[in-house]
Amino acid sequence: MNLPNKLTVLRVILVPFFVAALMLDCIPHNYLIAGLIFGIASYTDHLDGKIARRDNLITDFGKFMDPLADKILVMAAMICFVALGHTNPYFVIIIMFREFAVTSIRLVAASNGTVIAANIWGKFKTVSQIVAIIVVIVLQYVLQLGFFPEQAGLFHIIGEVFNGFCTLMALISGIIYIKDNWSCIADFK
Repeated sequence: MNLPNKLTVLRVILVPFFVAALMLDCIPHNYLIAGLIFGIASYTDHLDGKIARRDNLITDFGKFMDPLADKILVMAAMICFVALGHTNPYFVIIIMFREFAVTSIRLVAASNGTVIAANIWGKFKTVSQIVAIIVVIVLQYVLQLGFFPEQAGLFHIIGEVFNGFCTLMALISGIIYIKDNWSCIADFK
């Protein structure tokens, strides 16, 4: 297994640690810890692609697993946000539907010997999700430190705006992805 693929696997391995830090408010500064873990995991997404392209280490495993690792990390964060009251469950349902639809198309294509790499819209969607998650975590950490408690409602609205935007990007990128890869579905027998 090459270095980019190891970084992708590391991103998946970091997910349970991120979830534990985010959900266990008995841990001092849990939002800070969760944010750092999420930041490291997110950076591996940038790093694995950069190394793979630079050193010509692009593999079918990486094309398939890299976007799946992104989905696992983001969905873990969003589900935790629902449990913690930091986001609207409808946003998460829309994002999950998009992710299942895109993954299903990828699986159908793979069964026919075709590997579909992420497109620019999927990458933009992922970046918008990472930014939204970081914003929510930072705002919650500021509140956890006791700063601006009177702004808790405003912070929630700001988080929802970011979550709503990344949900819109998920929806748009999913529609484009389905349109661009419709032949994989139409040809499936």
